[in-house]
Amino acid sequence: MPEMTYRQALKTAMAEEMERDESVLLMGEDIGVYGGTHLITDGLIDRFGPKRVIDTPIAEGGFTGAAIGMAMLGLKPIVEMMTWSFSFLASDQIIQTAAKVRYFSGGQVEVPLVVRGPNGGGVQLSAQHTHSMENLYGHFPGLKVVSPVTPADVKGMMLTAIRDPNPVVFLEAGALYGTKGEVPDGDGGVPFGKARVAREGTDVSLISYGRQVNLCLRVADRLEEEDGVSAEVIDVRSIRPLDEDTIVESVKKTHRAVAVQEQWRLFGVASETASIIQEKAFDYLDAPVIRVSGAEVPAPYARNLEVAAFPNEQQVANAARRTLYMEEK
Repeated sequence: MPEMTYRQALKTAMAEEMERDESVLLMGEDIGVYGGTHLITDGLIDRFGPKRVIDTPIAEGGFTGAAIGMAMLGLKPIVEMMTWSFSFLASDQIIQTAAKVRYFSGGQVEVPLVVRGPNGGGVQLSAQHTHSMENLYGHFPGLKVVSPVTPADVKGMMLTAIRDPNPVVFLEAGALYGTKGEVPDGDGGVPFGKARVAREGTDVSLISYGRQVNLCLRVADRLEEEDGVSAEVIDVRSIRPLDEDTIVESVKKTHRAVAVQEQWRLFGVASETASIIQEKAFDYLDAPVIRVSGAEVPAPYARNLEVAAFPNEQQVANAARRTLYMEEK
């Protein structure tokens, strides 16, 4: 399989669908001539022209609303948010219109819209540009919300998103744009609603999504090396629909769980994960479910403070040790 960066896999998926389907188009701030703030769309305006790679005004609510109208009329727009924090300005359009049109019309009007962009922290963008939006958009029926971490999943889930008749919130790990991985050839999509077992284990389940999955994989290596602990790592990757079965089956095997999220602690995906485990696997638990999350502060700009504000290996490893009633290190 060819090796690609996260950025290349994303660009490849969109370009392949634009070649295959003339109804697919791109919209966003500086995505055309400039090539995108994160260079995701670099060169695509030369390949597909300004009618399919549309530079928009700095008006997220306006161009998102326009994209919804396009989708209702049969086009397949992919809207870039320069950062998902800017989607607050478009949230009325996404939540009140995109998520509800198909329901309001009794299924007669589809909204095949993808809204994508970098989500979460790790790139020193400070408090107003560093939000994890999965808990907000994952709350609303009518939206599909995904957060892939590997280049292979980025490509496969983007293909699935573009082909879906429903609006999809595509949350990219901006801190991982330069990371590399093998990406299968072909146009096969990765299904939504199916978690990935990123690493098999028997002693404790580490459950996460987005860039925190890589953190959990490093912790699993560390636990095995330092303590002889076999940790299973579950990459949720699809927030809505959520694969509850894979989470529950993992906990039934390991009897312990640590849910890790980059978000602030309250009302997050880790809380939902803990609730699902309590409801569906309580009798299998040998210890309480532990959540590891970001610090309850606006995201700092200074690099040392930003690193301190998000989960780290020591925190996750010690959480796993607590579920095993081992001494923390």
